Amino acid sequence: MSINWICKHHTELSAQQLYAILRLRAEVFVVEQQCVYLDVDGQDLLGDTCHLMAWQEEQLVAYLRLLDPIQQGGNVVIGRVVTAPSIRSRGIGRELMVHALEHAEKKWPGQPIYLSAQAHLQGYYGRYGFEPVGAVYLEDGIPHIGMRRDLG
Repeated sequence: MSINWICKHHTELSAQQLYAILRLRAEVFVVEQQCVYLDVDGQDLLGDTCHLMAWQEEQLVAYLRLLDPIQQGGNVVIGRVVTAPSIRSRGIGRELMVHALEHAEKKWPGQPIYLSAQAHLQGYYGRYGFEPVGAVYLEDGIPHIGMRRDLG
């Protein structure tokens, strides 16, 4: 089955798309990872924030958001990177990152990109040119590390 990739400015999201995004994030980050936190953090609808979605038929199977560098101190911020349990181990995460980097460069050419990675995924993000920034820290009880990629 083919994947339909869509990247939309937050003002273009339908209610159904926003619902699917919030549902997938809650399913993985809150339920699967057993991490109780407020996922709706006020950043999804700010500035030029964009939402990258992968749809298989009518099901959202992968997602991430690209936060506006003006709102984020000069860095494009990739966040809420998630794949549905039903599609893991099929390379969708790799495709998600490739599309994210393409969209970030197209929308904000030459801007550095930052993400907060779970520490055990440092090598994974390193494959896309991200390098650690600072030390490992705890976020919601899970070890994370800041990572940055300079495009310019």
